[in-house]
Amino acid sequence: MNLYPTAELFNSFQLPVSDRHSLYVEESGNRNGKPVIFLHGGPGGGIDPSYRQYFNPEKWRIIMFDQRGCGKSTPFADLNQNTTWDLVEDIEKIRKHLCVESWVVFGGSWGSTLSLAYSQSHPTVCKALILRGIFLLRKKEIRWFYQEGASKIFPDAWENFLKPIPVDKQDNLLKAYYELLTHEDSSKRIEAAKAWSVWEGSTVKLIQNKALMEHSSDAQFAEAFSRIECHYFTNNGWFDTDNYLIENVDKIRHIPAVIVHGRYDVVCPVENAWELHKAWPESDLHIIPDSGHAMSEEGIKNKLIEYTDKFLKL
Repeated sequence: MNLYPTAELFNSFQLPVSDRHSLYVEESGNRNGKPVIFLHGGPGGGIDPSYRQYFNPEKWRIIMFDQRGCGKSTPFADLNQNTTWDLVEDIEKIRKHLCVESWVVFGGSWGSTLSLAYSQSHPTVCKALILRGIFLLRKKEIRWFYQEGASKIFPDAWENFLKPIPVDKQDNLLKAYYELLTHEDSSKRIEAAKAWSVWEGSTVKLIQNKALMEHSSDAQFAEAFSRIECHYFTNNGWFDTDNYLIENVDKIRHIPAVIVHGRYDVVCPVENAWELHKAWPESDLHIIPDSGHAMSEEGIKNKLIEYTDKFLKL
């Protein structure tokens, strides 16, 4: 399937959501179309016009926003008042501000985490869920990608990830990175931010993409992305239990949902999608045999577009 043409914006604005944070929000496609909220990854990844191409612009009212601290939202890279539950309520504030009664929720990677947290908190306003690259923010997932696991598949990229961290602190890389990413010395912060961001950029696709790795090393993108990610992961997403999102799946069991996951996803292993689906057998599960983590990979892209077309009928 081909991507749709990039939908034209018909609305964009800054929405104050606290005494500190303001969110950049945009709408594109058909202003009278079926509403969908797009939840980007990271946390801290921000939105991109290419994300609009997964939706038929003649039929969808596409709502996207930069989550707290990233993209065009302000203040930049700020960790204060920046938690999963703040974002969940931000999504509700956007829905009410735009007078949307109910909508489809689309999220990949961290966006799938946030989609689950949001829908479990506000199930009555979710028409359907499109989830990609499942991330449940459990300790075993953080350990796999930031301590030991993915390191054995990408040892060359891992060597660069280790460089900013003294050997005597490498037994807890998340903690060591948090110290650097919140350091008062901006040069230390930026060095760590780039290393953190490039590690993910190096592993996100089945076949490494040099352009993506270069984008990941951009200092401004890397600082928000790495600081916010590390902040969330250090705090276990502010979930009450390690397996919170699966334990609360009964709240959304009635909502039509699809789970799309690459077989060779190194960032978020396919086990995550499998375990979510086993707890939620009413969901559709599609394991894409020739893909990694990125939504732009051919098999994942095709399946996502198939479902954005299919869910127009709900």
